[in-house]
Amino acid sequence: MESARLHAGLARMVRDVGVAEELAQDALVTALEKWPETGIPDNPGAWLMATAKHRAIDRLRRNRRIEHKHEELAHGATPRDPAGELVERLDDDVGDDLLRLVFTCCHPVLSGDARVALTLRLLCGLTTDEIARAFLAPEATIAQRIVRAKRTLAEAGVPFEVPRGEERAARLASVLEVVYLVFNEGYAATAGDDWMRPALCEDALRLGRILAALAPGEAEVHGLVALMELQASRARARVGPDGAPILLLEQNRTRWDQLLIRRGLAALARAEATAGAPPGSPGPPGPYVLQASIAACHARARTADETDWVKIAALYEALAHVTSSPVVELNRAVAVGMAFGPAAGLAIVDAITALPAMQRYHLLPAVRADLLTRLGRDAEARAELERAASLTRNARERELLLARARG
Repeated sequence: MESARLHAGLARMVRDVGVAEELAQDALVTALEKWPETGIPDNPGAWLMATAKHRAIDRLRRNRRIEHKHEELAHGATPRDPAGELVERLDDDVGDDLLRLVFTCCHPVLSGDARVALTLRLLCGLTTDEIARAFLAPEATIAQRIVRAKRTLAEAGVPFEVPRGEERAARLASVLEVVYLVFNEGYAATAGDDWMRPALCEDALRLGRILAALAPGEAEVHGLVALMELQASRARARVGPDGAPILLLEQNRTRWDQLLIRRGLAALARAEATAGAPPGSPGPPGPYVLQASIAACHARARTADETDWVKIAALYEALAHVTSSPVVELNRAVAVGMAFGPAAGLAIVDAITALPAMQRYHLLPAVRADLLTRLGRDAEARAELERAASLTRNARERELLLARARG
């Protein structure tokens, strides 16, 4: 429970996430040795941080003492307290430590996979084995990925800070991308035997809520939180008793979590208010605010028939202008097909079918199959469903697609 703040506070002090993790582990080992004898302290987090700080000071003094001995020999200089700089850092305001750690773990110098692994390790407290199982990767691969990420950050001299100005905007996009990637892997697993991995959704939501508290002036942060809250509200209705997926329009909406819906709508209201806060025109909403607005349309509809597909289609069109993503175009095709008829939706799908990015994307033939079915072109739809089933790596989704092809 204390690991994220412990890692963040230590990383601020020592300016190295790898060393910070070692110090945190040392403090946890010390707790395992002492607490059975002394009892758990009233404030375990403060005890762990104090223990880790002492170890950090000892480490810095030992390293600096060697450096200053060399300087003395070379220049005859008078040595000063080697831990003075670190002691000053201990007294710094720690309010933004978690935010600094998020931005550091999601630095562009790291690959996307490395950002996700490091974020799950340092901020969510997942073990290497847990991360490996979540993403169906060998544990050794994940371990190497984390080690390389920490080494890359150290070698690149990445500062432990929240960037400013244009750099902050660019880095924030990377942070939000990582958080949403973690959420999506939990919400609709790309591979494996399970349709959902709820623990990953919970980790992403926790990160999003931390970001919203630490960066209250960022509309896109609130937009992402709103999007995740609203999507997570459907979790209980998305899976049947046997673990089989249940698609959105077929879900029992009385099983949607109303508390999460209220939280999501409140976060969306904050995002919209934040976006309009600066004087003058705030510009178009960002992609997460737009996606949250789409999710809100679904959340407000008491039945599938009450869904405002015309508004959703318009929101997807706005999102397409912001992101220029073929996946967004595919989603727009679904909305247009629901609002204006399957032929209109199919025309959008057919326009992106030849794009390289969509050649192995299983949802394109799945969407095309649905539109073809509604047009009465059943044989073509069956072929598209079989193609979609051959492309997905998720066993539950494959079963669903093949069942639809047979039915």
